[in-house]
Amino acid sequence: MLEAVLFYILAAVLLGMTLLVITRTNPIASSLGLVVAFGALAALYALLSASLVAIIQILVYAGGIMVLMIFVIMLLNLHADDLRPMAARGLTVALSLLAVMAGVLGPVLLVVFPSGNWIMAPLPDGFGGIFAVGSKIFSDYLFPFEMLSLVLLTAIVGALVLSKRKL
Repeated sequence: MLEAVLFYILAAVLLGMTLLVITRTNPIASSLGLVVAFGALAALYALLSASLVAIIQILVYAGGIMVLMIFVIMLLNLHADDLRPMAARGLTVALSLLAVMAGVLGPVLLVVFPSGNWIMAPLPDGFGGIFAVGSKIFSDYLFPFEMLSLVLLTAIVGALVLSKRKL
C-alpha cells in the first residue's frame, strides 16, 4: 500500500515538473524543474529496486548533464526581452498534456481491460544491480559506452572553447 502511494506521489511530481519544464520561459527555472524531475525519476527507479540505475540517474543526469546545460544557459546570457517570444501557447501545452496522458493511460487501460494474456513475467534476479548492468555495459555495449564518453568530452571542450573566446 505504501509503495503504491509513493509511486503516485512521485509520478505526480514527475509529471508536474516536466510540465513546468515546457511551460516556463526562463531557462534556469526550466532547468531546475528538470533537475527535480530527474530526482523523482531516480526515486521511481529506487522504488522498483533498481538501485544502480537510480544512482546513475542522479550522478549522470541530475549531476553532470544538468551542470553542463546550466553552464550553456549562463553562457548564452539571455535577457527577458529575448525570452518573451518563447512563451508556450495554451493549445500547445494542452495537446502535449493530452499526448502524455494518452501515453500513460493507454498501457493502463490495456492492463485493466485485457484482451489476452497481459501478465508480466517476474524480473530476473539481480535486475538493475551492479553486476548485471556492468556486465552488459562492458561486454555487449562497450563501444557505444566509449563513444558516449568521447561525445561528452567533446561537448565539455567545446563549451570551454566557446567561453574562452580570447585564447
